[in-house]
Amino acid sequence: MRTRIDSFVAWSKTHQGKKLIRYTASSVITTGVSFSAIVIFYGLKIIPGVIWATLAGNVIATLPSYHLNRLWAWGKRGPSAFRKEIVPYWSLAFAGIAFSQIGAFSARAVVHSHHWSHLANTALVAFTNVVCFAIFWVLKLVVFNKIFRFDKLKVIDEELVAEELSVAIEPTPLDPIWTE
Repeated sequence: MRTRIDSFVAWSKTHQGKKLIRYTASSVITTGVSFSAIVIFYGLKIIPGVIWATLAGNVIATLPSYHLNRLWAWGKRGPSAFRKEIVPYWSLAFAGIAFSQIGAFSARAVVHSHHWSHLANTALVAFTNVVCFAIFWVLKLVVFNKIFRFDKLKVIDEELVAEELSVAIEPTPLDPIWTE
């Protein structure tokens, strides 16, 4: 058992391990945002319909999801590339929202066919959304790895160039300007 823990700790320190852990953490955060929004909207009857409450909760969670995944999980900085990042991300996000809407339709059918309390209905709607999200999560991971690809050689090359420039610019105490 100890070797499994040690190998997991070693893997978690690799680039792939860090990325997957950050992607998972981002997903947990945005699932919490979506879950909370759905529970508030539907549970407090701010948005009385299952479909609209699920849609609103998921759209709200998509906004921080993009930024958390792009900046934190995949380490991308600077302006987003519209065609290579924004379009595929939002297309996949809306596909995920559509998939969660299928779950919402199923939950609505169950809600209307039973005479449960509103609390039980809210729990069913929120749980169905989490299940739909979990199913879609793996597909998003595969696609996001393609979209936000990390070119390790390019980063190493940039770091070496920066290091060479900093060494070339900084005078050392043995340079002629220091000995005068």
